[in-house]
This record gives sequence, C-alpha cells and structure tokens, in this order.
Amino acid sequence: MITQTAGHTDIRATNLAAVLGFLRREAPCSRAAIASGTGLNKATVTSIVGDLLERRLVRETQQTQNHVGRPATLLVLDGSAYAAVGLEVSANGLSALAFDTAGDQLLRWHRAGPGADAGPAKTIAALAVLARRAISTVQSSGREVLGITVGVPGLIDRDGVVVLAAGLGWRDVRLRTELTAALGRPDIPVAVDNDANLGALADQLHGPFAGCDNLIHLTGDTGIGAGVIADGRLLRGDLGYAGEIGHLRLVADGPLCGCGRRGCLEALAGLPAILSRSDPAADPDPQVQLEHLIRRAEAGEAAVTKILAEAGTHLGNGIAALVNVLNPAAITLGGSYALLADHLIPSIEQVLSESVITPDAGGCTIAPSAFPRTATTLGAAAHSLISLNSGRLPKLTVNS
Repeated sequence: MITQTAGHTDIRATNLAAVLGFLRREAPCSRAAIASGTGLNKATVTSIVGDLLERRLVRETQQTQNHVGRPATLLVLDGSAYAAVGLEVSANGLSALAFDTAGDQLLRWHRAGPGADAGPAKTIAALAVLARRAISTVQSSGREVLGITVGVPGLIDRDGVVVLAAGLGWRDVRLRTELTAALGRPDIPVAVDNDANLGALADQLHGPFAGCDNLIHLTGDTGIGAGVIADGRLLRGDLGYAGEIGHLRLVADGPLCGCGRRGCLEALAGLPAILSRSDPAADPDPQVQLEHLIRRAEAGEAAVTKILAEAGTHLGNGIAALVNVLNPAAITLGGSYALLADHLIPSIEQVLSESVITPDAGGCTIAPSAFPRTATTLGAAAHSLISLNSGRLPKLTVNS
C-alpha cells in the first residue's frame, strides 16, 4: 500500500513538472497545447491546471481564436504569490537563494563561517539568522514563503536528521527539528536533504542537461557525494542514504577520512584533501586556497597539475563504479570540481575508458555543472516549491 502511494505521488509529481516546464517554455498557451506538447491526456492536464490555478502558481489570461474550434483561454506562470528559499551548509560557510514560482531570483547571499569546527549549535543559530532574513526579504516583496530546504554534505535520514556529515564533524544532528524551533515559524515547513541530491535536481531541471532522466551530480567541496537521477527520479535508497560514493574505500592503508576509516575516495580526492596536498601552509580560508589553486593550475604549475591529475584518477575510479552500476547519460561535476573540471576530466575519462565495461563508457558524458556555486541552493529552492497539501514537487521555472 505504501509503495502504491509513493508511486502515485511520483507520477503526479512528474506530470506536474512536465506541465510547469511546458508553461515556462511556451506560455502563454492553452490547456490543449499543454496536453499535446507533454503527451498527457486532457483530463490529467485539466486536473493539474486546476490545482495550479487554485494555488496561484499559474493564471489565466486573454483568449485567442484557434484555427479550428472555439476560443481558448491561455495560461501563464504567476510568480507574484509564492517563493521558496534554499539554504546550504558547507565547510566554506552558509548560502541562501530564493526564487518566486515564475523563476525570478529574489535574493542570493553567502556568508563565510561559522566554519567546520564551530559545531552544530553555533551553525544552526547562524543558519536561523540567515533564514529569518531571507523570509523577511521575500515577504517584503508581497510573496508567501512556501518552504525552506537546507542542503548538507552528509547522510540525511527521512526525518531531517544529519546522521553523519564527516566534513563538518556532525553526527546525529536533528537539523530540521532544531532549525524549525530556532526560526519560530511553524507555518513555514523546513526540509533537509543531501547537497549532492539537490545539486542533481538543479542540473536535471535547468541548464544543458535539463530533462536528462539518468544523470549524476558529483560534489566534493566538503564531502564527496553523488546525487543520482535514475529514470527521471531521484534515487534515495531504503533509508535515504544513496549516493555516498565518498566513502568508497579505494586504498586500504590510505589517508584517514573524516568518517574514521582509511583510504576513502573523500580522503583522496575531496577538495580539502586536494588543498592540503597542494599547499598545506596556505591561507586558512578554503575559498582563498581554491582560488590560488586554480591560478596555479591555469599557469601550468607542474606540482599542481600532478595533484589534480591524481585526484582525477581517484575520482575516475569512483565514477567508473557508478557508470558500471547505473549507466547514466551524464555526470556533472559540481562546486569546486566544476571550477577545476579542465584539469580533472582528462584523468577521469582515461580511467573510464579502461574501467567501464560498456563501449565508450556507455555513452556517458562528463561535464562541469552549469551551476558551480549555486547548484545546492538552486536545487533546494526547487525542492521547497512543494504543494503543502500533497507533498508534490513542481518544477522550478528558473530564468537561468
């Protein structure tokens, strides 16, 4: 019974996303045009459009005379009533992004700190301040906040508990409950998800891979995670922990990982590991270190290009496992990996050519994400655009 309900919800969410996506591309358009363009039957489109009208996510506009038949009422997206807020927690600081339901960006902020060593309580307090400021900004524009979603680099259970975020030093942090209490806004739902899952959602909804049904988003700024879109749906696993490729053990006696094990992919090729090998005495700010690393790589400094090539090889081994098991059409490199893509992809592709059983890596494309700095918050904002009554996830029609 539970499986059937989940399946119905997924199908409804997919259909809703298709309708909103068509409206974004083609509006103003009629219900008949939506049915024809999406392949959905007229009854389904009528039901979904009625839902969207009721929630003020679309509105009717002037009629037009078709070539055949009676005049049709046209539909357009309406972003005037609602907005969603996406937040991100990382070792580099806190970020916020808000969009209304027509795709207009209302705010985009980043603040450094509190830092990976600050502890959960201090970070949640700072996150609540940022969230309250975002809520105030959105509401001052006359829009209602539908929800807030927070992206975190780690294992997130279905109750919004951060079971483990090794890169942050977090274990069993009740982030959803504690942030909700800190906000003091029970009317605004809070959700928590893995940062790579949200990055995958952003790439699957927007940019050059929009609509790709089999896509993996790989991120490694704090911890290495893989957000997996399989057959058009986010792959979560039984407990919601799917995609933790960062803790694939590649070297039995390798460097110590934040999870307590040795030789994990994260300890070999995560951004902190790359930075520690490139210049251990560098500026303590990871963002400054990354910018310095990029400059050195672009200048062709041999020591740096070697470190990045080795990291690319380790990533290639992890990615090869994903490709062999999941056969994705594309893998996008998010965050710092996107900024370093030119120096990582050659090694990744070399490993894939040697390690993937299918010819030409099964046709898998390796490319940088179109949203190197905002994929998690963009995906989080999309995740927050949820119908409160049904839990359905509509497509964020962002103007990218």
